[in-house]
Amino acid sequence: MSSRLGSSTRRPGFPVLRGMARTAVALFTALALLGSATGTADAASARIKDIADVEGVRDNLLIGYGLVVGLKGTGDSLNNSPFTEQSLIGMLERLGVNVRDDVLKTKNVAAVMVTATLPPFAGQGTRTDVTVSSLGDAKSLLGGQLLVTPLLGADGEVYAVAQGPLSVSGFSVEGAAQTVSQGVPTAARIAGGAVIEREIPFSLAEMDAIRLNLRNPDFTTARRMVTAINSYAGTQIAVATDPANVTVNIPANRRNDVVGLLTEIEQLTVVPDQIARVVIDERSGTIVMGENVRISTVAIAQGNLTIRVTETPQVSQPNPFGQGNTAVVPRTDIQVDTGNGNRLGLLREGVSLGEVVAGLNALGVGPRDLISILQAIKAAGALQAEIEVI
Repeated sequence: MSSRLGSSTRRPGFPVLRGMARTAVALFTALALLGSATGTADAASARIKDIADVEGVRDNLLIGYGLVVGLKGTGDSLNNSPFTEQSLIGMLERLGVNVRDDVLKTKNVAAVMVTATLPPFAGQGTRTDVTVSSLGDAKSLLGGQLLVTPLLGADGEVYAVAQGPLSVSGFSVEGAAQTVSQGVPTAARIAGGAVIEREIPFSLAEMDAIRLNLRNPDFTTARRMVTAINSYAGTQIAVATDPANVTVNIPANRRNDVVGLLTEIEQLTVVPDQIARVVIDERSGTIVMGENVRISTVAIAQGNLTIRVTETPQVSQPNPFGQGNTAVVPRTDIQVDTGNGNRLGLLREGVSLGEVVAGLNALGVGPRDLISILQAIKAAGALQAEIEVI
């Protein structure tokens, strides 16, 4: 009786357990598929800060002309670089030294161009890096010291002043019969070598709207950015004015926290869209094809005619006791390769980028021939992509 009771109590549970197991497996499978789909979407998505810039938040380029002193005989030759001599004379005159009627023969001075980047919102007294490049025939700037050099913007105003010891990564050593050089000894950097003297007026707090400039303009990407921003804000604060610009109106409750609003917006993720494009660099043979490149059904055959001529002349000499002259007998070997081993390849309609590459590689073509093939497919109207040659 006990065994009968035990069996009768367990049997009704078996179908229930099997049903629960099937439900659990289905649930785990659905979660795995959802996770893989989410992972794929996350892998293809990008933050707004990585695909767009805030209008007005930008760098400004600075440039200046100066002198580097302290070189160990590797500076400009004053006879070949008259601008260096004139700059040196002018600098000494400003310091109260008159050398205009003297002949200068120093080689420890070099004329240089100094460039720097003025970061956005840089305040007075902050520092920025500068790059120093030789302008004359100096051989090396190693050990040099840059004298005070004003750095001007595009409007001609001085925004920074640079000075300091140069850091040169390259060197050059010459001997009577050999020269050893590494890197570029005529270019150098000064970390924090420029002091900002003028600020560029720009206030985010006074703006009623902010424009986001897409680095790769696209209608679809701009629309997706608008959707992501409006969904996060819960109201219609963003609008795409064109494929390159998205305008975000600052809500009234965020006027005093524009930086916080931008921080939240730039962390939103969207999936950038791109047109089908094939970029070809004929100089290096580099080919880059976008993900959306598709082709119609097309047959491809690739073959080259190669003729190789090899000359192997031989010397013919007479017998030791015979009469005759030594002569050179030509021997020519001609080989012709018509590419008979290459076959006709068929690429069917709607194939993906990977299938295009696999099909063309199966023909045994190299990058140079692949360029011609892609251009021929485009000319035949079978390539649904834009070809850009750089």
